[in-house]
Amino acid sequence: MKQSPRVIISGGGTGGHIFPAVAIANAIQKKYPDSTILFVGAKGKMEMEKVPKAGYKIKGLWISGIQRKLTLSNLSFPIKLIHSLWNARKIIKQFQPDICIGVGGFASGPLLKAATWSKVPTLIHESNSYPGITNKLLGKHVNTVCVAFQGMKSFFPKANNLVITGNPVRQEIQKLEGKRARALEHFNLKSDKPIVLSIGGSQGARSINHALDAVLEKFVEKEYQLLWQTGKFYKTQSQDRVKAIGSELLQAHEFIYNMDLAYAAADIVISRSGAMSVTELSLVGKPCILIPFPHAAEDHQTANALALVNNNAGVLVKDSEAKERLFTELDSLLSDEIKRTVLTRNIEKLKIENAADLIMIEVEKLIQK
Repeated sequence: MKQSPRVIISGGGTGGHIFPAVAIANAIQKKYPDSTILFVGAKGKMEMEKVPKAGYKIKGLWISGIQRKLTLSNLSFPIKLIHSLWNARKIIKQFQPDICIGVGGFASGPLLKAATWSKVPTLIHESNSYPGITNKLLGKHVNTVCVAFQGMKSFFPKANNLVITGNPVRQEIQKLEGKRARALEHFNLKSDKPIVLSIGGSQGARSINHALDAVLEKFVEKEYQLLWQTGKFYKTQSQDRVKAIGSELLQAHEFIYNMDLAYAAADIVISRSGAMSVTELSLVGKPCILIPFPHAAEDHQTANALALVNNNAGVLVKDSEAKERLFTELDSLLSDEIKRTVLTRNIEKLKIENAADLIMIEVEKLIQK
């Protein structure tokens, strides 16, 4: 592989697509400091803000998905698609990439399709256990399909090369050994009382927040500590509730920046089941209660959660049942050390470490051709 490869990475829409994309870019740049990397996203989507903050240039395509019901957006889709295909070919012609990588999301469709027309080596990465429509359509056309979960062959029956790589995650998440004492001090938590971490994912978690709000007094009664990431929309209400109760057992944060320390402190994690959340939970080996976001594309969060539940590696609570069932399931788990141990052992069996390195191996194979 030449020492200064030119790489286009395309896709986004949610954190589950963007974070792996940035991790792949970081892995390429770490190994090849003289590489040139360009991102291509969808105008108005999350990647147009997040990617520049990660230090990479990005261009936007005028593209959106197809809604399940008749809308004006659907009527304009063919025009957007043609416009985006034309601009994608223009970007490829100008940039002259050695490889194009797609991570799912609206923009990766026209970009990767244009790349195949231009005979540029192509690779896609599917972060979920149920692939999105863009990756399913691209699967039979690209050179390599990298997947995060076992059992994906049925979704990509005509893939030229299907490789299980896992999802690349933040490096600090993979190294929790010896961090618990520092984590307890950082968050002012006690080691002799159970610690529950609640996180909502990039799409937010209104139902999780409402479910927790309704049972905060029960946390205090049971002497459970709660480290609660609320998101910006629920920040004020949750912090007001915690202040009114006046217990040091409860903490509400808009965002938790030191996630490695949060995981290190936690005995149980309550979470959405986006691709990155499920991947991180398997890497840190924590018993978890998963509440899938019900409006995720193709209901992929439920599929991700079931990938754990079917291996006795997690507990699933439906979004619509969170308010009624969440604390009951939580209390049951905290009262059952054997079950927590089984869940921990089984979720650790599902982890795939060094995913970015495994993807890099496939990238190098294609550029060396």
